[in-house]
Amino acid sequence: MLAYRDSRVSRGIFIVFFLIVLGYAYFEARALLFGPTITIDSGTALNVQDSYVLITGTAAHIKSLAVDGEPIQVTEAGAFQEPYVLSPGLNRIVFDTKDKYGHATQKVVEIVYTPDSTSSPQATTSTTPTLSASSTAATASSTASTSSPDVAPRR
Repeated sequence: MLAYRDSRVSRGIFIVFFLIVLGYAYFEARALLFGPTITIDSGTALNVQDSYVLITGTAAHIKSLAVDGEPIQVTEAGAFQEPYVLSPGLNRIVFDTKDKYGHATQKVVEIVYTPDSTSSPQATTSTTPTLSASSTAATASSTASTSSPDVAPRR
């Protein structure tokens, strides 16, 4: 008989090997198990005073991403940015994703646009608030940018 066949060290190595294999299988199956995810960098409920916003975020494990039914471009890393022109009052923007397995995820961003009563309607310069928030934290942060996007804003 071989003495190492029943040793605890061999069993320990065998168990660790299978735990590593199971962990790797779980890591690779995450897209199938959990489906696509959308993270909006600005939050899901915001109050703004500028009619133009740039919504940015990331999407993971996706085949397609659409905003209010219109497909948008996503980088290989899953990043996206979408310009949007708001109407006064509540604006509801719906992000839909699908993955290659047929799973779908929907994320709704609600933005309340309150026009600033002190600003002149003939102002020549404006700032662009950039929306950002994760799906777990619904805090709003906005930064100003003076560059104009290459894509026409949606309404």
